[in-house]
Amino acid sequence: MLTVTGQTFRNCNGTSRRSFLVAGAFGFGGWNMVDLLRAEAAEGIHASRKAVINIHLDGGPPQLDTIDPKPNAPREIRGDFAPISTAIPGLQISELMPHVAEAAEKFVFIRTLVGSDGRHDAFQCQSGFPAKDMAALGGRPAMGSVVSKLLGSPTDATPAFVDLMQGRPLVRNSARPGFLGPAFQAFRPDLSQMFQRELEAGMKGELKRLGKDQTVSLTLNESLSRDRLDDRQSLLAGLDGIKRRVDASGMMNAMDRFQQQAVGILTSGEFANAMDLTREDPAVLARYTAPAPTQGAQSTTSEGPDSIRKFLLARRLVEAGVRCVSVSISDFDTHSSNFERMKHLIPIVDYGLATLVADLGERGLLDDVSIVVWGEFGRTPRINDKNGGRDHWPRVGPALLAGGGMKTGQVIGETDRTAGAPVSRPVHYQDIFATLYRNLGLDARQVTIDDPQGRPQYLLDNGEPLREVS
Repeated sequence: MLTVTGQTFRNCNGTSRRSFLVAGAFGFGGWNMVDLLRAEAAEGIHASRKAVINIHLDGGPPQLDTIDPKPNAPREIRGDFAPISTAIPGLQISELMPHVAEAAEKFVFIRTLVGSDGRHDAFQCQSGFPAKDMAALGGRPAMGSVVSKLLGSPTDATPAFVDLMQGRPLVRNSARPGFLGPAFQAFRPDLSQMFQRELEAGMKGELKRLGKDQTVSLTLNESLSRDRLDDRQSLLAGLDGIKRRVDASGMMNAMDRFQQQAVGILTSGEFANAMDLTREDPAVLARYTAPAPTQGAQSTTSEGPDSIRKFLLARRLVEAGVRCVSVSISDFDTHSSNFERMKHLIPIVDYGLATLVADLGERGLLDDVSIVVWGEFGRTPRINDKNGGRDHWPRVGPALLAGGGMKTGQVIGETDRTAGAPVSRPVHYQDIFATLYRNLGLDARQVTIDDPQGRPQYLLDNGEPLREVS
């Protein structure tokens, strides 16, 4: 994990990093940028121009209070919120989502997301698989890790996969490379000093354990010019000359390339600039700040109005060349006070999604950038009597899609009168991933990646791209 404070980063392996080339630890024993690039190149990564922004609604969003209201259901099911009309004739969604309602033609509303593993983490929303799948070999890789392997390039000036998720520990650690190994680990900056969200005790402890001497920069030290850097590389090459003459494998020459790649990332400044919101137009920053909620209550783990600047970071990262960005918005785990908490949180998400889609469209990026918005499951149709909350409901949940050249402005699936089960067109998590992979130019049922035993594994073992959005 890395800590971002302006252009300053921290790694998490508990050791001091003296080399300016180090961009942080990647979760497997303190890999530096050179190690990462070397491993990526060994895997034969290729280039791609498409991107995915994966937005996880941490805790499980309530389908009835978002995109599948049931106004004719009993009060203990329909809840407090009225439906409103949208730009799609006949489609109604929650009154808490007026901005998405107005921009409905830019979205695909999926009301019948099924196949939840029932676990309170984001792994299934990162991979399409249950966490236990192939666990003996390291587990299935997150989509971003697959994209890094198949569509990234050692010559890229930015990481292929960036993880901006903050939520609970299982959410933060859900973007795993699985059996692909640490070469394809997400680049995971810590955003705790960039947003107002209160962090859980576990995450605070994790940051405290980093210590005070773990800071490095993704830009060159002011005293080290590019010319001096080139001189240092030439000196190293000269000192290694003897080893080169006896290196039949050619690895010494290959190491020069990895060093140059790492230096290229640092000297280009593209990634550091993308993460630095002080470089953004103040008008755009204001646009990516939601109006302060006028009703409801914010729980200690829920996001504030500035949280949608994570969407701005995601947009800046894909503009810089990142292929996959994962984002989380917390906290939808509303076992108690569901309606007061949703009055606060859903309008923030509503405003942020409409802003992101509009901004990407204005910049000519919407056809190339696929957006998915979902959680680990839905929530119970019936409000619990004790706390006025909605509990976990793996049988069905909501999801939104946008961009990626998809046919938007439509609803997929229908649930029963309580939004408790699908009655038509169930859509599995793997169907969504098959669609996202297709948008990236990958056929998930044909393309394979080798597991540690050398056996080819399809990107998905089930799932078909959504025919409705083709």
